[in-house]
Amino acid sequence: MAKEYFSHVAHWVFDLDNTLYPPESRLFSQIEPRMTAYVMQALGVTEAEASHLRVHYWKTYGTTLAGLMREHDVDPTPYLEDVHRIDFSVLTPDPELAARIRALPGRRIVYTNGTSPYAEEVLAARGLSGLFDAVYGVEHAQFRPKPEREAFEAIFARDGTDPARAAMFEDDPRNLAAPHAMGMRTVHVAPERLLADHIHHHTDNLSRFLSGLA
Repeated sequence: MAKEYFSHVAHWVFDLDNTLYPPESRLFSQIEPRMTAYVMQALGVTEAEASHLRVHYWKTYGTTLAGLMREHDVDPTPYLEDVHRIDFSVLTPDPELAARIRALPGRRIVYTNGTSPYAEEVLAARGLSGLFDAVYGVEHAQFRPKPEREAFEAIFARDGTDPARAAMFEDDPRNLAAPHAMGMRTVHVAPERLLADHIHHHTDNLSRFLSGLA
């Protein structure tokens, strides 16, 4: 049982996208075209070039924005406001997940590579508002993204998170490497299991996994 591995946990850190809502919601099917369009406009490139750069920067820097900032000095605020201007009605409330999160002992936070206003919109659509002690976005790490360890350190210092007593839930396996190195319990939330030293647990159903920790 997973429960015994979480008895020490007093800080619960949740990623947002494809973690607190199922991948089938396909929010990134709305976000990615907006990202491509923004790259086209900002850099004056074709759609094909912009799409390539979007993926290349995500793979290289952790987020497309990080690449745009480092290589082209793009202002992050207008970009983030634009790409997150999407339809949240595709998300549905999950009262079972809400109850599982509410039952967790200790401090609960959300930490996303998106922005905190965007995260609040997602949480509201999922019926998860008011369950978390804090919601942190990439802006709270000075726009440094996960998987950079410095980004995690900035958020955890701001929140008072003790990694030795914390667990991280995340869909992108890259973003579990730093938490693992910092001493956190790591949970990969994704349809398919990935075997890696920095991943302690896997689940394709976050609510069911949390029910086993009660």
